[in-house]
Amino acid sequence: MPKYNVQYSVQQNARLDQVFQALADPTRRAVLARLGAGPRSTSELAQPFGMALPSFTQHLNLLENCGLVRSRKRGRIRTYEFRPQALKTAQTWLDRQRAVWEQRLDQLDNYLAEMQQEKS
Repeated sequence: MPKYNVQYSVQQNARLDQVFQALADPTRRAVLARLGAGPRSTSELAQPFGMALPSFTQHLNLLENCGLVRSRKRGRIRTYEFRPQALKTAQTWLDRQRAVWEQRLDQLDNYLAEMQQEKS
């Protein structure tokens, strides 16, 4: 059985958990998709969701706390922009998981091929 290489610090694990928590919600994913087209104000982002602004702001705060968005305030207008580099932590973790499972599947293929040859 392969040994697992635990290379993430407590801080990295916390950041990873926050990013996945943010991505787990369809409203927050939709916000990120809308921000992919460029920065938008709070009211522009909230408009299609039909929820109270304080509730919607909680979604934005979570996205900002995990680093997926950044906000700037000019006068009374707060504008949000997508920060895709924050997805790198999640992508790195997913890449490592993919590599582990691809290796396991390759080992299983090899084992099954050997079993088939022994039968012949």
